[in-house]
Amino acid sequence: MFIEENENGLVYMRSTLIGAKHAFTTRFGGVSEGEFATLNLGSSRGDALENVRENYRRVCALFGVDENGACVTNQVHENTVRTVTMADRHGCLTRTPYVADGLVTGDRGLPIFCFTADCVPVLLWDAEGHAAGAVHCGWRSSVADILKNALDAMSALGARPENIRAAIGPSIGRCCFETDDDVPNAVSAWLRGDTDGLFDRRADGKTMVDLRAANARRLMTLGVPENNIDISDECTFCRHDKYWSHRYTAGRRGTQASGIML
Repeated sequence: MFIEENENGLVYMRSTLIGAKHAFTTRFGGVSEGEFATLNLGSSRGDALENVRENYRRVCALFGVDENGACVTNQVHENTVRTVTMADRHGCLTRTPYVADGLVTGDRGLPIFCFTADCVPVLLWDAEGHAAGAVHCGWRSSVADILKNALDAMSALGARPENIRAAIGPSIGRCCFETDDDVPNAVSAWLRGDTDGLFDRRADGKTMVDLRAANARRLMTLGVPENNIDISDECTFCRHDKYWSHRYTAGRRGTQASGIML
């Protein structure tokens, strides 16, 4: 179950399945203005950098660190997953010195973040194996099997798939994710045809795709029990008042973060 929380005006979602500190941010609780109001965490779309820095500082404060105390993804819609440690922390708004659409860590006290504005964010946690992950699952990184890479990286840290809990956060839903044939074809190949219930094919040739459910299905084939997977029912396009949606705004938007810390 996903629950809305409010800490010092910062509104975020959390999953009752995840025992580690974590958050899926919303649009609420920051200082940005205009089309970026108020909690924008993206620095490359025209928002004032001092506002982005303050927004990021507020999110980091949820985790008890300053704005230079976390690790973030550097997303290119591919399947690279990086294992990070305290040595990988870097300053807010400085260049991220690696490329990775997913991060995993075994270090306690190190928040890791991925960023979305319709794509699927997945937070992973193994309490017994002392490992956590934050994975950006756009459709390209999903079908490139980024979740397998994330679980492999967590397993190298001591995690076991049967102990991993996964929270699949707010993202564009099947109700609004309209695609051409390239997406369902790629999803079908990725899941080896196990796509029952994932697509709604329309008479105009378009297909509506449930990317959250597709990622949940892949997690199960990788050994994560179904009862260990929590899926948000909020669509970022439908709830563009609460979340940033790239499609709804035609790219004129901010960015939300999904983070977790052991």
